[in-house]
Amino acid sequence: MGTKIKETTRAQESTNAIERLYITMRHLLNRGFYKPSGVSGNALRNALLSLRPEIYGTIAEEKAELNGLIYVLERLPIGIEECRFINLTSDEGFSKSHLKPIVPPKRRRNCYRIDDEQMNIEITRGRSDIYDILTHLTFLYVESGKICDRVLIEDGKATVRDWEKLVEFILKPEKTNAEREVALIHTANILGRSFDEVSDIHDKLKSKSRPDRFLNIVYWLGKLAIEEETTGDKRTVTFTPLLRERIGHHIHGERWADTIKETLKKNGLFHRPLHIISANMHSVMNSLFAKKALKQEFPNTDSLDIYETLSSSANKDLREKVTQMATKNGMIYIDDKSGANIDVQIFDMAKVAKAACCYNFSEDGPEAEKPVIFVMDYAFGEQAYETIDELLKPYEVAGEKLFLNVDSVSIMGKAGILEGGKGDLMIPSAHIFEGTADNYPFKNALCAEDFKGHGLKVLEGTMVTVLGTSLQNKDILQFFYDSTWNVIGLEMEGVHYQKAIQSASQIRKSISKEVKVRYAYYASDNPLETGSTLASGGLGTTGVKPTYLITDKILEQVFGN
Repeated sequence: MGTKIKETTRAQESTNAIERLYITMRHLLNRGFYKPSGVSGNALRNALLSLRPEIYGTIAEEKAELNGLIYVLERLPIGIEECRFINLTSDEGFSKSHLKPIVPPKRRRNCYRIDDEQMNIEITRGRSDIYDILTHLTFLYVESGKICDRVLIEDGKATVRDWEKLVEFILKPEKTNAEREVALIHTANILGRSFDEVSDIHDKLKSKSRPDRFLNIVYWLGKLAIEEETTGDKRTVTFTPLLRERIGHHIHGERWADTIKETLKKNGLFHRPLHIISANMHSVMNSLFAKKALKQEFPNTDSLDIYETLSSSANKDLREKVTQMATKNGMIYIDDKSGANIDVQIFDMAKVAKAACCYNFSEDGPEAEKPVIFVMDYAFGEQAYETIDELLKPYEVAGEKLFLNVDSVSIMGKAGILEGGKGDLMIPSAHIFEGTADNYPFKNALCAEDFKGHGLKVLEGTMVTVLGTSLQNKDILQFFYDSTWNVIGLEMEGVHYQKAIQSASQIRKSISKEVKVRYAYYASDNPLETGSTLASGGLGTTGVKPTYLITDKILEQVFGN
C-alpha cells in the first residue's frame, strides 16, 4: 500500500517563497545588476506574488493595491517612480557634491537624484537595507505592470481612452480642480478602484509643492512599463562595485563605535558601569528630566499628558526646555556622522543633580561607581549586530586594549503582535531567527509581572526575528502562532542584538558573563488581523503609554529602585 504524500501547506509555500526571494536578492547583489522585466526581476516578482505579504494587501489581484503603495512610497525617495535607472551605492561621497539628499519619511537613508532618469540610494545599514529596498521596488514594478496590462491594447500599439485622458491632464501646465477630479475618475478606472478610494489616496499624498503627486506616480509607473513593452527601453537596478566590496564588513559600525569609545574616554567615562539602551532619542531623556523641567506647565506628575504633548511636533519649545535641562546635567549628544544613521545620547549620572532628575539614585559612593546611561537610536535589521558587535569590542589606544564595563543591555522597540492589538506589550524569553535553525534563549531581566496593572495586555514568550517586515504573510505567522514555539510576536533586530551580546560575553569575553539583558516590545500592528498591518497607518499617541512604561521599568532597574 503506497504512502500518501502530504500536500504542501500555504505556510510551507510562503516559506519557500521567502527563501527564493532572499537567494535571488543575494545572487543579484553578487552579480551587480538586474532588469525588473528580465528573468531575475520576474523571479523576484513571482516569489512576491506567491508570498502575498499582508502589508501589500491585494498585490496578487488585478486591481491596484493603494495602502501598500503608500507604505512603500514612505520608505522610498520622492521621484523614484520617474527613474528608469536605480543605483544602490555605498557612501561614495555624494554628500560633497551639489546634489541635495532626499530622505524618505520612514527610512533614514540618503538618496540622490542624479538626473531625470537616475536615482542613487546610499546603503549604509547593511544587507537588511538592500532587502528592504528591493522588496519595495518589486512591489512598485508589480503595480506598474498592472497599469500597463490594463491600458495597452491592440497588441501594444494603442492605449485605452482613460490613459490618454490621464496623460493629457499630466502634461497640462495649468490645472483646475474640476479637471483634477475628471483625471481621478479616469485613474480609478485604470487602477480598478473606486473614485472614493483614489480621491482618499490622492489627498494623503498631495503637498503644496506636489499637488498631483498621486496622479504623477500612476502616470510614471504606467509610462515606464508601457515604454518597456513598446520600445524595449528597460528599467535597470544596479549595485555599485564599492557597495558589493564593502557590504558585510562593518565599515560604518566600526566608525560609529570608535567615535563613541573616543567620546567616553575623553570624558573619563570609559571604565564606569555602562548601561546600553537601544531606544528612540526622546523617551529616556524625557523620563529622566521632563517632569522636573516642565513642572510649571504640568503640575500633575502622574499623568501621561506630558509625554503625549512632547511627542507632538508642534511643541518644539517644550522639547527644547527638556533638552536644555538634560544638557545642563551632563548629557552628551553624538550627532552620528559615521553613515550608520544612529544618533547617541550619553547620560553621566555623576553630573546629574538630584533636584533635576525624576528618579531616586544614590549620590553616595565614589564617582567611579556611578552609572553611565548610553542611549542609541534604533538599528535596522542586521545593522543591530554590526553596531553592538563593534561597540562591545575592546578599544585599542597606543597598543593597549581597553574594555568597556558593560553592566546591562536593554532593547526596547516596536514589533508585530500575534495576539492583541496596537500598544500591547511583548516580553521575550528567546529570539528565533526566521528561515534558519538559530535560536537565542536568554534570561530577560524584565518579566510580564513588571507591567501588570497598567491596562495593557502583556504577553511573555518567543519572538521571531524576521528577515523583513514587508515579507510576512498570515500563513507563516499563523503557523508560528499555532506551533509549539510559543511565538508572541515578530521584529527585525532581536537575534542580531543577542548574537552580538553572546559573542562578546561568552566567546570574546570582552564584557562580563553576568551582563544583564532586557528586551521589551510594544505592538505596532497585528499582522494576523486584516486591516491591522503596518500599512494601515501609524500608532499615533497609542505608542506613548507603552514606550514610557518600558522606559520607566528599564530605568528603575538601572537605578536599583
